[in-house]
Amino acid sequence: MAQLSQILKQATGVIAARGEGVHLYDEQDRRYLDFTAGIGVTSTGHCHPRVVEAAQRQVGNLIHAQYTTVMHRPLLDLVERLGEVLPAGLDRMFFANSGSEAIEAALRLTRQAARRPNVIVFHGGFHGRTVAAASMTTSGTRFSAGFSPLMSGVHVAPFPDPSHFGWDVEQSTDFALKQLDYVLQTLTQPEDTAAFFVEPVLGEGGYVPGNTRFFAGLRERANAYGIQLVIDEVQTGFGRTGRFWGEDHFDVRPDVLVTAKGLASGFPLSGIAASAELMAKAWPGSQGGTYGANAVACAAALATLDVIEDEKLVQNSAERGAELKEALAAVAADHDRITDVRGLGLMIGNEFRDLEGRPDGATAAAVQQEAARRGLLLLTCGAWSQVVRFIPALVVTGDQIKEAATIWADAVEAVLGQQG
Repeated sequence: MAQLSQILKQATGVIAARGEGVHLYDEQDRRYLDFTAGIGVTSTGHCHPRVVEAAQRQVGNLIHAQYTTVMHRPLLDLVERLGEVLPAGLDRMFFANSGSEAIEAALRLTRQAARRPNVIVFHGGFHGRTVAAASMTTSGTRFSAGFSPLMSGVHVAPFPDPSHFGWDVEQSTDFALKQLDYVLQTLTQPEDTAAFFVEPVLGEGGYVPGNTRFFAGLRERANAYGIQLVIDEVQTGFGRTGRFWGEDHFDVRPDVLVTAKGLASGFPLSGIAASAELMAKAWPGSQGGTYGANAVACAAALATLDVIEDEKLVQNSAERGAELKEALAAVAADHDRITDVRGLGLMIGNEFRDLEGRPDGATAAAVQQEAARRGLLLLTCGAWSQVVRFIPALVVTGDQIKEAATIWADAVEAVLGQQG
């Protein structure tokens, strides 16, 4: 009898039968608060009626039309609508299916445009699991181990992570920018460097936000050396951080923006946006793919944009996120094993460390599992899986935030109380 690969490990034992909003129901109809959102994918919640209606209607008309063969109206409409929310000047798009594919498309574009071989990524970043994307990922060795040689031409500079360095934000930023200059002096000279790839908030790396001075430093160096700044908004985009794009917190302009996850409320869709001038430098035949810009996914993305706008979900993300962060900080105040509560909007991480100050993935996992048993679904992240992350759908209500915080407090007490 065929089974799933035994290497696939589930974060919970739940077999989901149906979903509605921020809730999942298992096959026994037990209700769970889903604060994973499919790792940030179901931005408008499970089965939002307007997304469902748009997808059902599109399925009845046209399921797939390969967009280098023929065009279709949902794609054309989506490009127009995205033009209303993309940063100024990013007026050309290419679509794929996953975040990894979009990252590789951005890599190919920037290397071809600059005719330079190297890129710089930042420590703790996650950019995907395909070979090039995994070569650019430094949030954990599990994403790149065991299939070397990896892609060459990738160099790593520090991300300003105060919790890792044990410094404040200013010291961490000084160090990160100083070391970036050192990388450009010792590992890849600017004339060989096509792009910087960076997340506004480290995702798998532990939900660590960047800061305005760090991104200003990246932009300054990119401008000075003709390097393209690629901002990976796969997880942070579409309202997740309380702004439409994560980069909006830091007043930075990218040369290439990468988006996926929450773009289509659960349908596979990703894309990159760049200026017409930059996109024109891609080599002929370098962009394509069978399933990119699928008609049903594009219809779902259009409905997602409508819901985000009409229901003011970016504002809701900011407001509910502030409530969630405050509630989680209150729990942490009673437990010195939770050493940091951080994040932006509805992207909040809780870091666990042991009594010696070392990252404590075992305790984080124990609390995450206890929360699941009590009806709250969460995930871990961080290099040691020491961070428990809260990433609910943008439709979450204040009452649901309170319910989740209560379950979390009880789960933390149950685990840490036993440990003494």
